[in-house]
Amino acid sequence: MKKKRFTLSTTQLIMLSFLMTILVGSLLLSLPISSKTGKSVSYIDALFTSTTSVCVTGLVTLPTHSTWSIFGQVVILALIQIGGLGIITIMSMLMIILRRKIGIGNRLLIQDAFNLNSLSGLVSFVKKVVFGTFIIEGIGALCYMTVFIPEYGVKGLWISIFNSVSAFCNAGIDIIADDSLCRYATNPIINIVTCALIILGGIGFIVWWDILGVFRNRKKKHLRHLSLHSKIALSMTAFLIVSGAILFFAFEYNNPETMAGYSTFDKIQLSVFQSVTTRTAGFMTVPQQNLTDASSLISLFLMFIGGSPVGTAGGIKTVTLAILIATAVSAVKNRNEVNIYNRNISRHSIMKAIGVLGMSFMTVFASTVLLSLVSNAGVLDVLYETVSATATVGLSRNLTSTLDAWGKIIIIMTMYLGRIGPISLAIAFGMKKKSENVIKNPTEEVSVG
Repeated sequence: MKKKRFTLSTTQLIMLSFLMTILVGSLLLSLPISSKTGKSVSYIDALFTSTTSVCVTGLVTLPTHSTWSIFGQVVILALIQIGGLGIITIMSMLMIILRRKIGIGNRLLIQDAFNLNSLSGLVSFVKKVVFGTFIIEGIGALCYMTVFIPEYGVKGLWISIFNSVSAFCNAGIDIIADDSLCRYATNPIINIVTCALIILGGIGFIVWWDILGVFRNRKKKHLRHLSLHSKIALSMTAFLIVSGAILFFAFEYNNPETMAGYSTFDKIQLSVFQSVTTRTAGFMTVPQQNLTDASSLISLFLMFIGGSPVGTAGGIKTVTLAILIATAVSAVKNRNEVNIYNRNISRHSIMKAIGVLGMSFMTVFASTVLLSLVSNAGVLDVLYETVSATATVGLSRNLTSTLDAWGKIIIIMTMYLGRIGPISLAIAFGMKKKSENVIKNPTEEVSVG
């Protein structure tokens, strides 16, 4: 009798690739050469920093600019880039460069990593993702240089590159100061470039190519010819950014600790930036602990939603929210079909959206309870931390740096689950259906609502 050969599923390989990258990064960051002082930082802080970098979260227990040497910052930047694109994408690109054949196993990994529906054109997709990422990050760095080089000299070159990669990958880690980008709160260039990079990274790679494809087609140069996925992602992104900015403007207008002393134009800048950065970026131009409770609740909502699928952002995603809203509307109107933009949404997509919401909510709930047990912080501060970790945002109400070892471990696990959770869930729902010949359980109605 032959023994069963143990093989890892694509889900397990993707999860393992992130875990191994985190562990390697933590070992590098724990070396004396990674610290500015020449003395090793504690391993728990090195592990936390590696996790927040690979999971493109941005929560930090130690100030990035004053703790890590150039070598340490290079390691962090590499981890951010790998985390943003995914280790599977990086490895596939290396195989392409080395002209190695990408077999069916690697193609399945790419498909699952990006949650794509087809195996066709994957090599071309990887090339476009990698080259497109580097082009956008390069343009972003050049724009940053107009501000940072005059201010920091040669060091401004490195700051520009670091910030551009961190913003595009929605990591929110910077090497400027402890208060993130607060000193540039009213700088239009920093605001525009950072917001643009965050949006481009978070909108999703599929939307990029869809928009470019439409404008390349002479007969279809109109946004109505976009795919349903792109229409939902773009419309939801625009709605959330605009509505979020309006609410922040209203709630913080007279807040003396945030916007009260600024001009109307600067208040608009601050409001738009807050609305954009909560979409899993993590940079801040306003101290989060100074926000009103109303603004904090809006921030929690936007952080939980996050960006769009197949991008660098986290959260439950804009398309998931749109499907959930459309499903609720259909239920209220007693419709049998869920419709968005005159297209019916498949039952598979609806179930996946419900699953993503449920898993994300359970992760937030469990981590909030656990963190509350080991921390003396208020409920809002704890919830802000756990939602930020689950949705890989990186915004904090000054709680991260005060966490003890147990608190750090809880947030490390939450960031990891937040990064790989939606991917794993999507793959799990993408498994083959059971045979129709299997005996089904009887159906029975229950009371709901």
